[in-house]
Amino acid sequence: MVPRQSSSGGKNRLLGISKRGDGYLRSLLIHGARAVIHHIRRRLKVGQPGGNPWVEQLLQRCHVNEVAVALANKMARVAWVLLSRNEMYSAPRVT
Repeated sequence: MVPRQSSSGGKNRLLGISKRGDGYLRSLLIHGARAVIHHIRRRLKVGQPGGNPWVEQLLQRCHVNEVAVALANKMARVAWVLLSRNEMYSAPRVT
């Protein structure tokens, strides 16, 4: 799921998404990330807060497809931790 990486000299260069793992699961994660991004962009267009500052900042810096891969990667990591620890998800509290 992780984008391919070619880094040297302290500069990170992320390439396209790798083709390792289950293709169907990878496409589901990407589609889910695109749905979240669509929702955030729609809320920002109306003037409401998007709800996820990390995604909002990425949208300002990167292309939408790159943000979708980054968000899908983050969702996959969260799902992996939840499955490995046999826990239920609870949203982090915002203070």
